[in-house]
Amino acid sequence: MPKPLLIKEMAEQERPRERLLKFGPQALTNAELLAIVLRTGQRGESALHLAQRLLASFGDLRGLLDLSTEELQQVPGIGVAKACQLAAITQLAIRLAESRTHDTVIRRPADLEKLLMPRFQHLSQEEFVAIFLDTKNKVLAVETIFRGSLNASIVHPREVFRQAIRRSAAALLVAHNHPSGDPTPSREDIDVTRRLVEAGKIIGIPVLDHVVFGDGKTISMNEKGLV
Repeated sequence: MPKPLLIKEMAEQERPRERLLKFGPQALTNAELLAIVLRTGQRGESALHLAQRLLASFGDLRGLLDLSTEELQQVPGIGVAKACQLAAITQLAIRLAESRTHDTVIRRPADLEKLLMPRFQHLSQEEFVAIFLDTKNKVLAVETIFRGSLNASIVHPREVFRQAIRRSAAALLVAHNHPSGDPTPSREDIDVTRRLVEAGKIIGIPVLDHVVFGDGKTISMNEKGLV
């Protein structure tokens, strides 16, 4: 197998940075964009080849960027500096996405599906989020409450409503994904929802819905009469 070229050995018009300057970032592949972020590779391996290897190892960009800085540092070619660079890029992307939610109004499950489907569609594990609304049902914030298998003992109302109070929310919705692709609510989903609804009644911040996301489809517990 021929040894991969280092970026300095590539024709100038094929180098990621030069291609970005000439054609714009939208013309680059994920590997080329990632190579620009990484800046350097390791001995005998260019930044581009390192980026290609990382994407191949973790399936896609989301699989890579879901890793913690500690997990990233276990990958050959990724040290502290590169792990921090990747973590910073991930957080900037999340904050940019969240900054665009503030003018979103949630009036029906389809509105929530439009808002969150891009977030959930590539996740390989469950993620439970709370969506905090003002008095006009405009989104104040979307907060990840936890990642992992949904369990009533893990999703405690205290954490959800602490965030709601901090955001001065008038109401909230919750949502999570089923990586299996089937959005049918489980018994745990129903139990968690009922606990949150009851807590919301006591605190005075109603839980309007719990929407479960599957493979391109959703189920609203409110529409199913479970909220």
